[in-house]
Amino acid sequence: MGRAGACADNAAMESCLSLLQKNLLDRGSWATRLELRLAIVRWLEKIYHRKRRRGRGKLTPVEFETMIINAVAPAA
Repeated sequence: MGRAGACADNAAMESCLSLLQKNLLDRGSWATRLELRLAIVRWLEKIYHRKRRRGRGKLTPVEFETMIINAVAPAA
């Protein structure tokens, strides 16, 4: 990754944008850019980050963050 022409460079972002398009943008309309921005942030935080699995452990970002916080707390 990182080289010009590497096919996997944009795959993760394209996957995210595709899901955003299908699950949010194609299903509604917004009166202002601020409403659209809030809808996108809400979708990312409430849906995408809580359900999407990644990495070898297949944890969602929220599950991974909780695991790290719980592992670090006793050490502190």
